[in-house]
Amino acid sequence: MNYSQGFRLGLKSYSEAFRFIRQNNLGWFFIFPLVLNVLLFALGFYSVSSLGSELIEYLNEWLGIESWDFWGASFLAGTIKWLIWIVLRLLFFVVYAYVGGYIILIALSPAFAFLSERTEKILTGSDLPFNFSQFLKDIWRGVVLALRNLAVEMLFTLLLFIISFIPVVGWFTAVVLFLISAYFYGFSFMDYTFERRKFNVKTSIRYMRSNKGLAIGNGLIFALVLLIPFIGVTLAGFFSIVSVVGATIAANKAIETDQSGF
Repeated sequence: MNYSQGFRLGLKSYSEAFRFIRQNNLGWFFIFPLVLNVLLFALGFYSVSSLGSELIEYLNEWLGIESWDFWGASFLAGTIKWLIWIVLRLLFFVVYAYVGGYIILIALSPAFAFLSERTEKILTGSDLPFNFSQFLKDIWRGVVLALRNLAVEMLFTLLLFIISFIPVVGWFTAVVLFLISAYFYGFSFMDYTFERRKFNVKTSIRYMRSNKGLAIGNGLIFALVLLIPFIGVTLAGFFSIVSVVGATIAANKAIETDQSGF
């Protein structure tokens, strides 16, 4: 399967996933990203608030801002506290936006493993009895692969950041980095199917490298959603459910049409 064929299959299967979810009553899986978003935001804002309070307390001990008594002292102290509040929350959103995709891949890996297995069972009509040991292996592999992909993507990000200073060439680094992200996201979503096919990690990596278009086509929408300011990661959690179903559909079709890759 060449790049364009794989890319089209990835996109087409993604669009098919919406209908598949509706027709097979899989919409309840959207509960998982909803719960994840609530937990992450609650934990994030609690952590930021605690950090902000500690930082203000440290500044008070160091500068004594609470004891300032010159004209405008209360306004200046209030401004400093307000700036700390704003900067910490902006920093939280920036960090969350950068690694949020992988937080989703790791935190929702149990739901992804179960959803991918359920999707394949419906697609093939085969009776896939639930195996708790295999389920745990799927989760562990999903987490490890997500961390591996994150590390590789960060290396590419560093390299592309350096290249971005080269005139003209640097203009294309953002596009390249986006496609790399889409590739690794699609890879992670598809690997649940490959795990059930008894692919080891090296075999899965080798297959995805020879079918980059397939991975990018599947991960493209998820990567695009992550780019939406402020709400991108929140929405991406829901789109990840569609991505897993689309990835399972695409992977099964790829297995049927490209046996030489296995």
